[in-house]
Amino acid sequence: MRVGFDNEKYLKMQSAHIMERIEKFGDKLYLEFGGKLFDDFHASRVLPGFEPDSKLRMLMKLSDRAEIVIVINAADIEKNKIRGDLGITYDEDVQRLMQEFESRGLYVGSVVLTHYAGQIRAAEFKERLEKKNVKVYLHYTIEGYPSNIPLIVSDDGFGRNEYIETTRPLVVVTAPGPGSGKMATCLSQLYHDNKRGIKAGYAKYETFPIWNLPLKHPVNLAYEAATADLNDVNMIDPFHLEAYGETTVNYNRDIEIFPVLNAIFEGIYGENPYKSPTDMGVNMAGNCIIDDEACKEASYMEIIRRYYKAAGDVARGKGSENEVYKIELLMKQARITTEDRKVTVAANERAEKLGVPAAAIEFADGKIITSKTTSLLGASAALLLNALKYLGGVDHDTHLISPAAIEPIQELKTRYLGGTNPRLHTDEVLIALAISATTDPNARKALEQIPALTGCQVHTSVMLSDVDMRTFKKLGVDLTSEPILKGKSK
Repeated sequence: MRVGFDNEKYLKMQSAHIMERIEKFGDKLYLEFGGKLFDDFHASRVLPGFEPDSKLRMLMKLSDRAEIVIVINAADIEKNKIRGDLGITYDEDVQRLMQEFESRGLYVGSVVLTHYAGQIRAAEFKERLEKKNVKVYLHYTIEGYPSNIPLIVSDDGFGRNEYIETTRPLVVVTAPGPGSGKMATCLSQLYHDNKRGIKAGYAKYETFPIWNLPLKHPVNLAYEAATADLNDVNMIDPFHLEAYGETTVNYNRDIEIFPVLNAIFEGIYGENPYKSPTDMGVNMAGNCIIDDEACKEASYMEIIRRYYKAAGDVARGKGSENEVYKIELLMKQARITTEDRKVTVAANERAEKLGVPAAAIEFADGKIITSKTTSLLGASAALLLNALKYLGGVDHDTHLISPAAIEPIQELKTRYLGGTNPRLHTDEVLIALAISATTDPNARKALEQIPALTGCQVHTSVMLSDVDMRTFKKLGVDLTSEPILKGKSK
């Protein structure tokens, strides 16, 4: 697969640009970090060559000057809000983030509970952190935020919030997810620092949309598809166009809030150092694209994947049809259809021809192989075995797992565990393969190919069980499925 992004150039350019922004303000820079600090798989998919932990590695270049503040909305703690991609609550993710940062030598200075109103679970979470010697600060809801500027920029607004004690010139403000209050935390600190005579500044670091790519560039369209549930819309930054005569791209929420930010900055400093939302950003990703066509093609595939995810959520009764409609519109703008995903066509054609569920996988070299549902294996489990045979150079007709070994597992599932589907799931077939590998060289050879599945494209003609989806995710496979429910299986 073609590389379209120079990751090393990005690391050097991004860290240098942040250093320049720190120097611009003097004493301290609060850097609002949007998106994922690590495991940024969306960026790695649409910018082939971008490493999922690039932003974290960039921060590590500044580790001696940076400290991290993690922000969480107390209301999200109270309602046990779940981070969808990890399946853990936001408060659990705060602790995970702390461990991840500290294990890489980054200093986590404190945690901030925003929108705090004495919520019981939030108070308990605060107590748990403080027992671990973690500094926890409380920020409160400001009535009329963000429009009531006189109240916000006063001792009864930002002034009520606890002042976050920081010791380093770069303060990275991050959170488990959107709506946590990162920007308000930064602005509150500017207010308090200004009263203390500290010259501090604010900047925003988000990878998408990429400000110096065209509005309808596929990379930016893919970002809209990824945030279709949030109703984010990419827009030309009118403030930047007016100030500089230069066309740049931002997204609606930043553009809509900018007049308010402008008033807040003026309330704190007497003037705003930024003339546009684009000015606030420090993202250099657009300058590190080395193969635009490769990034366009990767983005087209991402939009199609997002369409299938949204359509699958609707089929399961937990998604929004408006999200599907929005992504369909983006596909029309990009002039693509699901037929442009080769692996999708291969799986659907096989299923239609045989009249049973089928699956297909595309490898990095462009090779596509397929599978079908049998009495022993589901299509996705069979696909994994076929794929590992191909990667390991094992003949297709070779049995990696003896049918005699599969039958007892089926009996266990149906006779003893009360299941109705005797076919092996992907996790079960991998366990069976691992057992076979202890005595069979071909099975061992196939098992050793598992890392090569990362980045492969897979499509199934029906939706998979949660177990199968989780297995493919752990394998690093980009999975899509037709939004067709096949009878529930245990």
